[in-house]
Amino acid sequence: MNSDLWTIIGAAAVVIVVLASTMDARHKTLERRLRRMDRKLDLIMEHLGVEETGPEGIAEIDALLHKGKKIEAIKRYRELTGAGLVEAKEAVERRQG
Repeated sequence: MNSDLWTIIGAAAVVIVVLASTMDARHKTLERRLRRMDRKLDLIMEHLGVEETGPEGIAEIDALLHKGKKIEAIKRYRELTGAGLVEAKEAVERRQG
């Protein structure tokens, strides 16, 4: 009986690992697709001359950029929006021109 229990536990562990790796791969695929869509939308907005209004406090980010404090501007953008590092960096660089 003891070996049957270990067999079941082992099988359950394999299933969990397989499911976790499948979920991780799906997450990465969705993340890549969202980044591509975001970039396409940015290009469309740029082509149309539409400027991103941004979150509340965007003037503070612009002031930091004006002072040459790009890293601080990126940090503040992340605080204001909850954006990831790459997204915040790209957004701040677009504002920087």
